[in-house]
Amino acid sequence: MADENELVCASEFIKDRLYFATLRGKPRSTANTHYFCVDDELVYENFYADFGPLNLAMVYRYCCKLNKKLKSFSLAKKKIVHYTSFDARKRANAAYLIGSYAIIYLKMTPEEAYRPLVSGNNPPFLPFRDASFGPCTFKVTVLDCLHGIDKALQNGFINFETFDVDEYEHYEKVENGDFNWIVPNKFLAFSGPHPKSKIENGYPLHAPEAYFPYFRKHNVTTIIRLNKKIYDARRFTDAGFDHYDLFFVDGSTPSDSIVRRFIQICENAEGAIAVHCKAGLGRTGTLIGCYMMKHFRFTAGECISYIRICRPGSIIGPQQHWLEE
Repeated sequence: MADENELVCASEFIKDRLYFATLRGKPRSTANTHYFCVDDELVYENFYADFGPLNLAMVYRYCCKLNKKLKSFSLAKKKIVHYTSFDARKRANAAYLIGSYAIIYLKMTPEEAYRPLVSGNNPPFLPFRDASFGPCTFKVTVLDCLHGIDKALQNGFINFETFDVDEYEHYEKVENGDFNWIVPNKFLAFSGPHPKSKIENGYPLHAPEAYFPYFRKHNVTTIIRLNKKIYDARRFTDAGFDHYDLFFVDGSTPSDSIVRRFIQICENAEGAIAVHCKAGLGRTGTLIGCYMMKHFRFTAGECISYIRICRPGSIIGPQQHWLEE
């Protein structure tokens, strides 16, 4: 009954059915227990010292995988155990995945989903950090991420019945535009366009025109640029888009007047708004976060974690503390 012993320190999510465990080795499934691990299948692509949380497509793929196991005829009478290793980074992502599943499909609150994860003598989870160099000055916990998922679910931002995982994974690639929806039909974050489409040092650059078909199809009416002017705004305005410039320095925090102007533009825009800075991560995520905190009542922790789940690497350094204040 080795598997029974393994489950003593496991977190129970569905009684006698679904468990989460941190194990040293690779367990063998038995007649009563089915083990699975996603540590090497769902892997975070880091920028610098960041290691998570895993993006929305990976949460979706995980949920599909787990739902399939729970509905599987051959596993119907078995205990299903999602196990992870003692690698602190993989473990934090694994806990966040099963916690997200519990909120989305088992209708648990973030606290209910988090409680089994920290029950007993399980070691604490490593908090996530921003995509920058140097020491981490702001922690985003697994619980923050679960609150972010929950708040997004309540606001209708997440709907896995209609989520197009292939589209998400296609457009987040640099060569296909490097953009992600943060708030469906309202905010799209993207990497800053260049004067002309070309490949530079193996890195694809896109001209404004490259975005027109997608923007028109998805009712993006407004573009907000936060970085210095490297393309002519008339290329958007001549094509019928509204275009605004709200420059502030890369990696810094916006002035009160920029925040007010951004919120005013977004409150009055007819359609969706595409926001970019240089990379579409720091400044872009920070201002979209302000709007989410005002209109959707996200806390700073919920907002930072959810924006990163949609678009990894968002909101960096002092921007994190600024949103919290």
